[in-house]
Amino acid sequence: MLQLITLSKDFAGRVLFADISWHLRKGERVALIGENGAGKSTLMKIIAGLEESSSGEIQLAKGAKAAYLPQDGIVTSGRMLFHEVRSALADLLALEEELHRLGQELERLPHDSAEHDSLLHTYGELQEQFRHRGGYTMEAEIGTVLKGLGFAQSDWHRDCGEFSGGWQMRIALARLLLQKPDVLLLDEPTNHLDIEARNWLEQYLCSYPGSVILVSHDRFFMDQVCSRIAEVWNHTITDYHCSYSTYLVQREERVSALREAKRLQDEEIQKTEDFIRRFRYQANKASLVQSRIKQLEKIERIDLPPERKKIRFQFPDAPKSGRIVLELHKLTRAYGAKVVLDRIDLTVEKGERIALVGHNGAGKSTLMAVLAGGEYQGGSLTVGHNVSADYFAQDQANVLDPSRTAYDELYSDCPFEMVPKLRDILGAFLFSGDDIHKKVGVLSGGERNRLALAKMLLRPSNLLLMDEPTNHLDLFSKEVLLDALKRFEGTVIFVSHDRYFVNGLATRIVEVDSGGLTSYYGDYEYYLEKKEGAAAGGVARNSGAAGPVTNEPVRQKTESAPAALPSQNKEERSRDREEQKRRKREEQAREKQQQAIEQEIAGVEQEIGTLEAEMNSPGFFDDPERGLAAGERHSSLQARLEQLYQQWEELSN
Repeated sequence: MLQLITLSKDFAGRVLFADISWHLRKGERVALIGENGAGKSTLMKIIAGLEESSSGEIQLAKGAKAAYLPQDGIVTSGRMLFHEVRSALADLLALEEELHRLGQELERLPHDSAEHDSLLHTYGELQEQFRHRGGYTMEAEIGTVLKGLGFAQSDWHRDCGEFSGGWQMRIALARLLLQKPDVLLLDEPTNHLDIEARNWLEQYLCSYPGSVILVSHDRFFMDQVCSRIAEVWNHTITDYHCSYSTYLVQREERVSALREAKRLQDEEIQKTEDFIRRFRYQANKASLVQSRIKQLEKIERIDLPPERKKIRFQFPDAPKSGRIVLELHKLTRAYGAKVVLDRIDLTVEKGERIALVGHNGAGKSTLMAVLAGGEYQGGSLTVGHNVSADYFAQDQANVLDPSRTAYDELYSDCPFEMVPKLRDILGAFLFSGDDIHKKVGVLSGGERNRLALAKMLLRPSNLLLMDEPTNHLDLFSKEVLLDALKRFEGTVIFVSHDRYFVNGLATRIVEVDSGGLTSYYGDYEYYLEKKEGAAAGGVARNSGAAGPVTNEPVRQKTESAPAALPSQNKEERSRDREEQKRRKREEQAREKQQQAIEQEIAGVEQEIGTLEAEMNSPGFFDDPERGLAAGERHSSLQARLEQLYQQWEELSN
């Protein structure tokens, strides 16, 4: 489908990648991985024809097209949403218009006209082509895509200019998906999607008929969609035919092997150089010295790329709070006539890590703002004994003063005793050297978010309220933040659209929907299981593990249960935790089996490749016995490979 041949790209002498040779098969879904600035987006733009390479060439299959979705920056207006998205099907619309014209022409011509039969034949061919390409179902498909990406039917007739930046990117994504290019290039497609839209996009891409190359900071999304990881690292691309989780293990093994090879090579070079220095001026050793010099010149030196920089920090020790941290009773929050939170009850206990989930606009950020001390219209919010809260708002990075330097921004809000530690804190978040004197206004989105997180370390607190803290953070920074929050001894309430992050941190899921709250005591996988069970068996409501709340009495019952914590509820929570641990053990065992099978698959594929290279060599089949043995060996390996793939699929399912 796509082939890169000795492709290189550099900017003002800085090499992004050099002499890349890489290919993409039809139907493959590949994740491009690498540090910020490694050249992932640039590579996709070159493939899409939006940028020129420094050298090399790109070959697409005959008639194939590639299309690219950037991270942001696309704005449309002046046309209704449905018509804007529909315009992506320009070829089909042109075909529809041609069919309409031919139909009118056929109505005008007499049946016995000489032109009538040929025109009717042309009309029939075009009609079949229109049907085959989905012309008669295109409006239904448009509706499916718009609904999947979170647009309500009432939005279809709104002007595109009325939508905000995140929704503008959803419009662009909808257009691209409907075009169905042969190579779909997606740069951070999940940045502006909530969890429901991400789930839908996952399913859509898994059944996408063409090939997909994507860049994402959503680990769960990549694990679900991609079966191949292409790492842009050290000016080249390295392939891993596995999921992202398996890639992390295999990459560490590869880098460790590279370090060991570098160590052995350095030792050998040192020995050779010592020999040359020792015997350089002895006439009877001249030939040996020259031989060693030539040997040294021929060695291809192993270059180890620099270690990835990672943020490293832990939250300050939290002061002890009371058992009840927060308690909401019949609390209401409205904006004019629109009620977002309708007489909700919620009790938060010490040490809980609560994830707020729900579709965009359900009220998650509103609830976070209320918990952080924002206004509300009715009911009560009681803060527990000795509770000290710190709030990370969704737009926290935007409230930083753009005229200050990174150091001054921290210094302006820093207690006196923490001033000597400011440089250490900034260094932990990758602000070192002259970086601490950069103006906030010139920092990237990820850098501003890291700076906003750094400010949370200035004062110890025992309640962290965090609204989308992972926005603009790369995969490695998210992992460090997740580890720091797991070690935090206080209470955490957070909103995140990163399902891996939610599943790794949350001990309780609170769904915000229809003005009410529903609690699920477990991680995100447990929440999904309960939701799927409720959808399959009807709406089941019992002790906080119910489906969406649709009426006031049930909502209050669901939310009041955690406050009282009856013994039956504790037993249910204990059983749920044990069941969760059992599932995780089984999952880990299955992943180990999958990894072992993947390694064996790689070995068998390598053996097949070596055997095929031998069989293709001139004169191989001159010896009939050798040819017969090789053919039998090849059939045996192929059968084994098929068996391994079947085992792998069974474990995956």
